[in-house]
Amino acid sequence: MPEDLTGETAIVTGSSSGIGAAIAKRYAAAGANVVTNSRSYDRAKSTADEIEADGGTAIAVEADVTDRDEMGDLIAAAVDEFGSVDVMVNNAGTTVIDSAMEMDPEDWQQVVDINLTGVFFGAQAAGTQMIEQETGGQIINVGSIFGEVGVQGRAPYNATKGGVHNLTRALAVELAEHDIGVNALAPGFIKTAMDEQTRESDEADEDAPDRSDWPYYGYEDQHIRNRVPLDRYGSVEEMANCALFLAAGDHYMTGEVLTADGGWLAFGWGSKGT
Repeated sequence: MPEDLTGETAIVTGSSSGIGAAIAKRYAAAGANVVTNSRSYDRAKSTADEIEADGGTAIAVEADVTDRDEMGDLIAAAVDEFGSVDVMVNNAGTTVIDSAMEMDPEDWQQVVDINLTGVFFGAQAAGTQMIEQETGGQIINVGSIFGEVGVQGRAPYNATKGGVHNLTRALAVELAEHDIGVNALAPGFIKTAMDEQTRESDEADEDAPDRSDWPYYGYEDQHIRNRVPLDRYGSVEEMANCALFLAAGDHYMTGEVLTADGGWLAFGWGSKGT
């Protein structure tokens, strides 16, 4: 891709695996100095080591996105090492799969803390640094198509990802005067560890309808393909391409939710029934 991030510093939270790791690697390949992050230093360092093995520049920083002070420390570490923060990707996320009527308050709160409050703390810390630098920047919040629709068993995930999308709009309006763009990336079904967790929960659901019935809104390959006009899962590399486009900043976009779902939301009907 033509986007060039040479000389810029990019932080990617939750970048030890999946979409976050792919974004970190793509940014490094585009010339950015990358700060990888996880609650586990060893996991963050694994991604940083891969980047450096491929000729890129990266450091790993352990930080919990639900801790405001630790997010400030993450920003400070990036500035100490590379001198600035130019791109912030708030990617760290989690999910709990359960009936809304039976969900434990602790499970609800965990998803809210990581998926929504964590995004806010990351954007707040990065935005403050970007304002101080007076050089603008790009903040990218990773949402989901589940932030636009309701899905059974995913109440906290739906709620927090919808919150991320509207938080993105609010931050975009507030930070525009500082030349800081704020956009969200909303992936559809992508092959990741979280996807595997969803599929396993579906297979273990003894109360699920007969999978031979139509429509059956399950998570086996044929069920996903039935909802996606492009007829396949997306890849983490494709999400990284989208995140690189947003990071480059030459798109006149702010406050937008960039949907990358193979046409799922456009389809609307829900299943092709094949």
